[in-house]
Amino acid sequence: MPQDALTDRSPGQLYLDLLKKTLHFSLWEDPGKPIESVAYRAGVGAALVRGVAALLKKVRLRLVVLRDMDQERRYPGSTWPAYAHTMVSRQRLDNLQQLVTTVLQENVPGDLIETGVWRGGSCIFMKAILAVHGEATRRVFVADSFAGLPKPNAAQYPSDAGDEHHVHDFLAVSREQVEENFRKYGLLDERVVFLKGWFKDTLPVAPIQQLALMRLDGDMYESTMDALVHLYPKLSAGGFCIIDDYALAGCQKAVDDFRTREKITAPLVEIDHTGRFWRKS
Repeated sequence: MPQDALTDRSPGQLYLDLLKKTLHFSLWEDPGKPIESVAYRAGVGAALVRGVAALLKKVRLRLVVLRDMDQERRYPGSTWPAYAHTMVSRQRLDNLQQLVTTVLQENVPGDLIETGVWRGGSCIFMKAILAVHGEATRRVFVADSFAGLPKPNAAQYPSDAGDEHHVHDFLAVSREQVEENFRKYGLLDERVVFLKGWFKDTLPVAPIQQLALMRLDGDMYESTMDALVHLYPKLSAGGFCIIDDYALAGCQKAVDDFRTREKITAPLVEIDHTGRFWRKS
């Protein structure tokens, strides 16, 4: 990069650029995926794989699955390092920065929320953007079961029939671990608010009056629809609704059904192969 390109960027911009690379683990070679995180692929042998992994852990050893992690696949988010704090692609992180910055520059009222946070990377990034801009009043809501995804309720939500997200152990990250991840970046304070539980239980009673940005990463029809139904009415005019999983059939149908039902005509803008957003009018 030319020297003038470096000097043209503020310290805050340089910090956010470095944070994106850190959250995405793109500064380092991937050390491999712990074998217990893919134990579900062993079917009836999954328990044995987890047992062997647990025994090895006691003597400070670990089996890993080595993967092709070239940057060309990391950037669009089609794969991600095992130790990354986010699965979100660089394009989606760039977009998140742009939209949060727009909210601040145009003074769109309200807090920020992500529904479905995994290890907390996107929420950590949102909090960092607020810090860089000296924003000390808005809250970041961190909504997750912290126990993985629910089993599909196919009777009520046929689009989720056969969904297997609930069997993926690596999607279950505890609240304590997400809090520790915030702490590692020096970004955990009283304006980071955790909403623990299934969205159908937590979002209707969440202490949220107004939102400027909502980022939905629920994968399934039910999870996506619960977030839209309970949060979209609180989204300010000029605020943004970001969809992380539009490439997944259940999520896409929930978004399309909701937009049709609510007669939302704002353009659904493509971010990358799966990310979409629109601005509320």
